[in-house]
Amino acid sequence: MNAQLAGALSSAVAQLAVAGVPSPRVDAELLAAYVIGLSRSRLAVAGAFTAGQRDRFAELVARRAARVPLQHLLGSAPMGPIEIAVGPGVFVPRLETELLLEWGLTAVAGLATPLVVDLCTGSGALAAAVAASRPDARVAAVELDPRALTWAKRNLPERVKLLAGDVTDPGLLPELHGRVDLVLANPPYVPEGTRVAPEVGHDPRRAVFAGPDGLGVIRPLAALAVRLLGPGGSLAIEHDASHAEAAPLVLAGHPELTDIVEHHDLADRPRFVTARRLPAMATGAARGGTGDGP
Repeated sequence: MNAQLAGALSSAVAQLAVAGVPSPRVDAELLAAYVIGLSRSRLAVAGAFTAGQRDRFAELVARRAARVPLQHLLGSAPMGPIEIAVGPGVFVPRLETELLLEWGLTAVAGLATPLVVDLCTGSGALAAAVAASRPDARVAAVELDPRALTWAKRNLPERVKLLAGDVTDPGLLPELHGRVDLVLANPPYVPEGTRVAPEVGHDPRRAVFAGPDGLGVIRPLAALAVRLLGPGGSLAIEHDASHAEAAPLVLAGHPELTDIVEHHDLADRPRFVTARRLPAMATGAARGGTGDGP
């Protein structure tokens, strides 16, 4: 690596570490690569910063030290096979959510042209990643916040149906009731009063917090998901680490759901809950019928 570049990186790492940034070297290298216009893996063969690049790098490092989200500085965030444009006014998707995406894609792996709905789509990250991973899928995405909708429109391909709507509305998407193969959701779920990382303060508050227990959106969203899912359809909802018991209990309150499973992330923290809607025959039996009636 060029000596000038190596020295700039070392200084940046030290500055970010003092500021409490969790991954100072990774962030410094990503910012340097962004300024130069290379991938991070190519930094080892990069030349020296130009004067303009050096000043730009110093500016970005200072903003990152002030705990501006790295994704805001880079202008994008990864989600599965794609990069999503993000910035002020929209929730930044986290890498942990890729586990939920992977689970959902596995759930519909054996289905041709699955119908997938992403509730609380925000930047459109999950819906866009599903569309990229499954070109045959029919995908719909729902978001309430006008600023987030602007980002979602930017990120979503035209074939994804984007709806401005409230996921706590029980009558939402009536044309899809009982037809959906997969519902994915990364809703607001942090309990009010929870201490969060400084970067989270740059996310829209309504995209982060959801009432005293953090379940203010998940409860009505789960009820909507049950109405949307067709027989055998799958559901995955991301939740707070404090919801390891509470989130599965919310789903257990719906007799139409089965196979309720809690999932942990790579740091072994409770991260999301999944379930499946009972097949038609089982649903009818659960209601005391034969499965042949309405």
